[in-house]
Amino acid sequence: MADPIWKNEPDEHDFPAAADYLALIAAPDVVDALIAALRSGATVAKKAKDILRATSLPLLDADNPHVVDDLRKVRAGKPLSPVLIVRGELTRGIPAQIADGYHRVCASWYLDENTEIPCRIVGLDAVDAA
Repeated sequence: MADPIWKNEPDEHDFPAAADYLALIAAPDVVDALIAALRSGATVAKKAKDILRATSLPLLDADNPHVVDDLRKVRAGKPLSPVLIVRGELTRGIPAQIADGYHRVCASWYLDENTEIPCRIVGLDAVDAA
């Protein structure tokens, strides 16, 4: 299977999806600040295996419907959207959070765990700056 093709910018619908998830674990003002920072943040590349390790999330099964859908997109040559991540806090034992793109990370891992994935990563310091 071909390597995934990635978009340079997240899809617009990724931000509300990220906000929906973050609203489960953070107050509305924190969510608003994080989403604003994710919208304006720089895109960097991180390996699929490192993203999963930093988030402490399990690798989803290869037959998960959303993972299958993303693998189909890769086979069809359709570009995937960058992943949106909130940085964890190592000294406090808080893992990073994939605000949007968990399935894309898992699909990429199945292709090659060393796949470089475009990400927008922001820390909680974005809340203090807002």
